[in-house]
Amino acid sequence: MDSHHDDYIARATAHDGLVRAFAIRSTGVVEELATRHQTYPAVTAGLGRLASGALIMGVMLKQAEHLLTLRVRGGGPAGTLLVTANGAGEVRGLVSNPQPDVPQSRNGKLNVSGVVGRDGQLTVTKDMGMRHPYSSTVELVSGEVGEDLAYYLARSEQVPSAVGIGVFVREDGSVEAAGGYIVQLLPGLSEETVGEIESKIRALPHPTTMLRSGDSPEDILTRIFPAGYELLDRIPVRLHCPCSRERAERALMLLGREALEEMRLEGLERGHTAAVCQFCAAEYRFTTAEMDELIEQSRAA
Repeated sequence: MDSHHDDYIARATAHDGLVRAFAIRSTGVVEELATRHQTYPAVTAGLGRLASGALIMGVMLKQAEHLLTLRVRGGGPAGTLLVTANGAGEVRGLVSNPQPDVPQSRNGKLNVSGVVGRDGQLTVTKDMGMRHPYSSTVELVSGEVGEDLAYYLARSEQVPSAVGIGVFVREDGSVEAAGGYIVQLLPGLSEETVGEIESKIRALPHPTTMLRSGDSPEDILTRIFPAGYELLDRIPVRLHCPCSRERAERALMLLGREALEEMRLEGLERGHTAAVCQFCAAEYRFTTAEMDELIEQSRAA
């Protein structure tokens, strides 16, 4: 399950390393997320913004296998939004209610805070391979996702960050553009330079306006740093889920014998029992005979 080869993050520094900057195009990833979860437009935008932000924050981690999880519980009709990304540019995500029955747009804009809710929390968990993952929770400031991530980075990581992330959904529900940028200001910058960068960012068009007009991630960085920046690398990003038939089987075994017998009965008419991955909607089918075998194994366990 790989998405668009065109999706990537440009990672850069500017002003002698005192500014860290990331720009992403994630159109294919967000389109695939929307297709897999059959999300309504405003949910596509909310989940897509969260996935785009998670991909950038994921590549900020030191190692490819380090994991970052963003969980938004905003009290809105979409329920919980959950996205996991790693340091290698891979992401997966899910949402409790992909099709909430509420107006999908407000004043000509997708109603993201209306489906996400504003009254809740963003929890960021980093699993760096230590015994205990690091977790930090902040209150939501707007339910628009980008502002909430900026608030988290300033509050919990003490790094003033500008976050601009967007998803443009066409009338038919497909994704035309997704992506944006995160710019982080490190200590040591002069107030004058900070002012210049802030005014450049304030003057930027909306992220999806730039992407739809053909801007690459590097073009976005050039708009922010017209005097130049140092491109460190380009990291391809994709939707990727580590689920497998073996994992599905292990998960079934954990349910215990009674639950397995019940599932086997329910699957008799179809001739199989299906286990579906919540993250990527992949379906793993187990025949009645295979279910009998699992039930036998669970008796023996």
